Amino acid sequence: MPIYVYEVIQSGGDDGETFEVLQAMSDPPLTQHPETGQPVRRCISLPSAAGMWSDMKTATSLSDKNLDAKGFTKYVKMGDGMYEKRAGKGPDVISAND
Repeated sequence: MPIYVYEVIQSGGDDGETFEVLQAMSDPPLTQHPETGQPVRRCISLPSAAGMWSDMKTATSLSDKNLDAKGFTKYVKMGDGMYEKRAGKGPDVISAND
């Protein structure tokens, strides 16, 4: 279901509060704010899709499993100069103090 953006219609023509509502495409547009009852209009906005550079795609690309499959090694800081291996080849723990 898409998320629609609505704007409160101000009497003076100024920009009003905007809010988002999760609605089915078959649902009629809202005419009143669900909490205050003020008149609203649905705004035109860009669709959101998980593309090549989206947060979802980046998280998948940088996952431990994917990095290991591509031959990369990933270490995560444990604290105080210690790093633990999460993916790839190499020692399980490395220390910056060695």
